[in-house]
Amino acid sequence: MGETKFFVHEKALCESPHVGEGTRVWGFSHVLKDARIGKNCNLGEQVFVENKVVIGNGCTIKNSISIWDLVTLEDNVFVGPSVVFTNDLRPRAFIKRGADALLPTFLKQGCTIGANATIVCGVTIGEYAMIGAGSVVSTDVPPHTLFIGNPGRAAGRVCFCGAKLDPRDYCRICQKPLSENSIQAFL
Repeated sequence: MGETKFFVHEKALCESPHVGEGTRVWGFSHVLKDARIGKNCNLGEQVFVENKVVIGNGCTIKNSISIWDLVTLEDNVFVGPSVVFTNDLRPRAFIKRGADALLPTFLKQGCTIGANATIVCGVTIGEYAMIGAGSVVSTDVPPHTLFIGNPGRAAGRVCFCGAKLDPRDYCRICQKPLSENSIQAFL
């Protein structure tokens, strides 16, 4: 094998050869052998990535997070510290379910998950949506939606830059309506 093009801290374990160039895996993290991680990602300390996980390019995964089988993150997703993912709606210690009983979860491009949020399996979080810290997400979240609370509910819409939009979908930061704004302005 050639030279590794990604960084793994000496106190981390990365079993997967499917890690993109420029990605960093920090201490006390563990990436299982079949996980797929894109380019230029940052996995903070104490991150566990199970086998059937796909992480796109440019993702940031903060500390103390376990990402279970069938969770998919598209490009440029931000996952705040101590976010909780699930993949089984009916867990029982005495019942061992196969992968076919687990539900997939999708985090679409550019979405943000706030610290300590819980993402219940089987949901899709739309492009550039923002999940507030401590929120519990048990339903799909549309693109550009600010979703907060327990249970989580829509509380407005957000721009590509993350600012809350006014009722006309106008961004006070970008000084444009969302329809004229573009992710290209931020890349």
